[in-house]
Amino acid sequence: MLVLVAPGQGAQTPGFLNPWLELPGVRGALEAWSDAVQLDLVRYGTEGDAEEIRDTAVAQPLLVAAGLSSAYMLFDDPAELPRKVGAIAGHSVGELTAAALAGVLPDEETVRLVRARGLAMAEAAAITETGMSALLGGDPEVSVAHLEKLGLTPANINGAGQIVAAGTMEQLAALNEDKPEGVRKVVPLKVAGAFHTHHMGPAVEKLAAAAKELVPGDPRLTYVSNKDGKAVATGAEVLERLVGQVANPVRWDLCMETFKELGVTALIEVCPGGTLTGLAKRALPGVQTLALKTPDDLDAARELIAEHA
Repeated sequence: MLVLVAPGQGAQTPGFLNPWLELPGVRGALEAWSDAVQLDLVRYGTEGDAEEIRDTAVAQPLLVAAGLSSAYMLFDDPAELPRKVGAIAGHSVGELTAAALAGVLPDEETVRLVRARGLAMAEAAAITETGMSALLGGDPEVSVAHLEKLGLTPANINGAGQIVAAGTMEQLAALNEDKPEGVRKVVPLKVAGAFHTHHMGPAVEKLAAAAKELVPGDPRLTYVSNKDGKAVATGAEVLERLVGQVANPVRWDLCMETFKELGVTALIEVCPGGTLTGLAKRALPGVQTLALKTPDDLDAARELIAEHA
């Protein structure tokens, strides 16, 4: 059973879209989506420096556009995707990529929604100085309890022992001085704010207003939500969760538990892949994994699809 996953913010690197533009149809799709959101995705994906593409309002539509473009290259006909992929999920903004690939929203509507999401989250992050830090090592249960004692949110519980804390800079400074038992190191992340926490409340309101205009379809394959790792059957609930997810912790650990229960045998991560396959290698032993980084990975990915679809 094959699972397709889409990465979240932080997976992008300068110039990562360059090789993909050589494939037929990719440049045209990116230019159309660029026009739809008034943002030059081609330039940002080929010439944008690390600082430019770290901007939340840019990074989010760029990641979704890259994920969609690479996923469609896996199949001769995009209609094959829901027939050959057993389940689909995304980490943070990657959930919008997954929603589009599952047929919940058309591509252009998805890119418009993710542009609104990125702008709203950037605005919310500017209200209070907040951030995120990764915890290296330690027992997840002990770490989560310690974070809550400090007023921090375990914003990403990624499995394989990986937790990301989020909150104010003062709270994060206190965490650096008072680490949970067993944690070797606290690493500050280069992000604009405390995503997936109550600090993103204003963004939820704006995203809800943007989503109100949309008419979602039901997923055409098993759609696994990173709110709680549960499979969601209706488009209305997927859209509701996409809105609320901005201020809810990402439970990627529970998504991987669901993959296990579904009987996953192979996992492919769309461009820019690497992060989620790394987690899967540690948390899903025996499952074949492949990250789409460049078009050179497509042949191996197609072979994996042929074997596990």
